[in-house]
Amino acid sequence: MNMQRAVAVAMGWALILAPVGVSRAQDETDSAKVVRHRATEASLAKAAQNPVANMVSLPLQWNFQTGGGLDSSTALVLNVQPVLPLPIGERWLIVSRTVVPFLSIPLPNGDQIGGIGDIEEQAYFTKAKPGKITWAIGPVLSFPTATNIVARTGQWGLGPTAVALVMPGHWVIGTLVNNVWRIGGAAHGEVLNTFTVQPFINYNLPRAWAISTGPLITSNWSAPDDERWTVPIGLGVSKVTHIVEQPLNLALQYYHNVSHPRSAGSDQVRLEVAALWPTAAAEAARKRAVAKKEAEKSEP
Repeated sequence: MNMQRAVAVAMGWALILAPVGVSRAQDETDSAKVVRHRATEASLAKAAQNPVANMVSLPLQWNFQTGGGLDSSTALVLNVQPVLPLPIGERWLIVSRTVVPFLSIPLPNGDQIGGIGDIEEQAYFTKAKPGKITWAIGPVLSFPTATNIVARTGQWGLGPTAVALVMPGHWVIGTLVNNVWRIGGAAHGEVLNTFTVQPFINYNLPRAWAISTGPLITSNWSAPDDERWTVPIGLGVSKVTHIVEQPLNLALQYYHNVSHPRSAGSDQVRLEVAALWPTAAAEAARKRAVAKKEAEKSEP
């Protein structure tokens, strides 16, 4: 499947699943709809920055990696990353995060080779109603699904993954960390043994804007010492908004790799569009919080 078809399929599913809510919009004035949308966007901003929030989402993340200039030597990666929280009783959740990478990788002769990379599945066990510190742990699995021969590993992978974060005031601060080891399959190249840590810092501004950074730091333990690490630094902005009645989180970030393998680019632009669908339980909690704030304002 080429990159254009992958984008079309992903966007098509987002439109099919989007709750348009046209009838409600027709009964509202424009000003009332703006007020409702802004209240929803403000309440979703922090949830969109939480990797294990009680919210269904479909992020489409484009990564452009280059040594300078978006030309034929640029590697393009589209990560389709559906997130699905599954309740276990009233107190716990299993949050499923799937990463399906669609790749376009430059070759030495100037051509590009496309295809799918290995699909990764992360499953997080976490509280449905987190406290001051949100935590989640679980397994991460890697499946040898790659059709792109450059990215093909041919190996099954398994390892632990964890998330921890806090949300004081306007901030959302945390980290995601995992390691994947080979547990089977025939190795095509290096033996699978990869480490990932992603610290993330978000400062939320009025009207659901945020300044954010989330560098994806990785190490390939099977590579030579001077070829293992990719360490980016950078930042960007994000905004929760609506298209018709569908809440979306839009993000644009730039990173420079201060350390990277010789075959990898030194600069990266990341663009993300995520459709958001709060669960019924999360939406009920949000409405209770809004009602409580309104009641506090009305008190003499």
